[in-house]
Amino acid sequence: MSALVAAGYGPLLARLLAARGIGVQEVDAYFEPSISDLANPSELPEVDHAAEVIHDFAVRGDQIVVFGDYDCDGVCATAILLKAIGTVAKKGSSPRAFLPERLSEGYGMNAASVSRMLAENPDVRLVVTVDNGINSVAEIASLKGKGISVVVTDHHLPGEELPVADALVNPKVASPASLEGLCGAGVAFLLANALVNLARSRGMYSGPLIGGPLLVLAGLATVTDVMPLVGQNRIIVSEALKRFRSLAPLGLTELFSRASRSVSPTLTTKDFGFLIGPRINAAGRLASGMEALELVVSTDREEARELARRVDVRNAERKSVEQAMLDGALERIVPGAPAQVIDLPDGHQGVSGIVAARILERLSSAGDGALPVPVCVVVGGHGSARAPDGYNVRDAFVAADEALDRYGGHAAAGGFSVKPGKIDRFRELFCAACARQAARIPPSERALAKLDAWVSGADLTLELADWIQRMEPCGEANPEPIFGIRGVHFAEIRPLGAEGRHMVATFRDRSIPKAIWWNRGDMVEELRAHSAAAYDIVFALEANDYIERHVEIRLVDVMPSAAVHYQNAQADFSIT
Repeated sequence: MSALVAAGYGPLLARLLAARGIGVQEVDAYFEPSISDLANPSELPEVDHAAEVIHDFAVRGDQIVVFGDYDCDGVCATAILLKAIGTVAKKGSSPRAFLPERLSEGYGMNAASVSRMLAENPDVRLVVTVDNGINSVAEIASLKGKGISVVVTDHHLPGEELPVADALVNPKVASPASLEGLCGAGVAFLLANALVNLARSRGMYSGPLIGGPLLVLAGLATVTDVMPLVGQNRIIVSEALKRFRSLAPLGLTELFSRASRSVSPTLTTKDFGFLIGPRINAAGRLASGMEALELVVSTDREEARELARRVDVRNAERKSVEQAMLDGALERIVPGAPAQVIDLPDGHQGVSGIVAARILERLSSAGDGALPVPVCVVVGGHGSARAPDGYNVRDAFVAADEALDRYGGHAAAGGFSVKPGKIDRFRELFCAACARQAARIPPSERALAKLDAWVSGADLTLELADWIQRMEPCGEANPEPIFGIRGVHFAEIRPLGAEGRHMVATFRDRSIPKAIWWNRGDMVEELRAHSAAAYDIVFALEANDYIERHVEIRLVDVMPSAAVHYQNAQADFSIT
């Protein structure tokens, strides 16, 4: 940090950089990630062999099926390889796409989805998986037994046994450290470039470069799949954001024009993560991911415009279902429980994960000083879980194994199926497991947010906001800077937006900028009722260009000043 200050960076900015592992040697590349530093596709093990296998099938005109997934990463990865394979394929032939149905078949390659894929594509000679396949050992063996070749590209953790495929590309199996964090579309992007490079070297392709639109898809998927935004991923996402308006596939530009009124030439990770990504995901959650895929690969403007309208409508339906489920779930919260296991028999399975995340957000910013706990939302016996830092929901599933048919996931999120009639037993076992975990979590790891620093209103300048904007793309492993101010008093609190969904506030200390608290209009009356109380606020800083450029703060949490949850946070100090 001292070296950064000596290099001319202010102490607060230096603190932000140092907390993200950025020193003087890395700072230039951090602020200016360059496409020239993208890895050569050949650095990813097996990618060249996979390209050779696909190339040979494509130039012969044999039928190839790209077997994807219904979420944004799977859709983008599928679109990337459809484009690349179609570019090098024999004239008159083209690859086909297959996406499993979330509600009837579930994730990835399983018996049900493979059966439908074969029925719809009886002439298939090569299956190329994207964003799945690494744990489909039996299904791939079955395809191989039918004389169908298989190339697996994935980024998920493998099980004890790897599938026997014609080629297998997965950075979690073999990869230099710089590529371990790729998402499914990131892997597909490298493979696509390797495939086109191979075709060009063999004189089989001499057309235009295709990498730009595919880079945008890889960047979008990297953000929505919550991959670490460091190293290669940072370059991919940064370039995708900068080049979106000029290089994005037609369908994505039409979708973004419906989702945003922004005229800024450069997008941010919020545009990917909160506007475009959720709309792509909504199709797979409520209906079929093929709706989103058709949009992404469309090359006709009128068709793309209509498909964007449909996907946007699907997202509106998702929001409506989500709100109804959230309202019902909040009524079922058990105060003080070591975990929340909420059964919503009339809900929609495709939205359960979002609702679990929303409840966790509410528990994390309730303003009552209580610490958040893991949340499970169950619909029709199928559930999704989300957990705050320090917990491990998969370990809690293991402890509740006797009440579950199957489960999977990682520390922060997972999915499961409850045995018939065992929801109460699952709740008992899961809560007990979470209570044991909570007893072992140090207070510093249970902070409601990762604070960078306690500050004063005087620290919140336009210059700082501009530097923070340059820290984009922010996300996993490169978090958006989060600040806190202790002991503030609200001056004015009012609802904002349709039906008062959001909250806007000012403070008695006029050096503190106006605050917006998105999706927390429910806190307006609560805070008004205690207007004399002092609060600790936690927030992100943003520049706003409306009328005259100024700074605003986006609230993340509000709690009584007597609360202690941030006292042991890693940045328990004030810059000023």
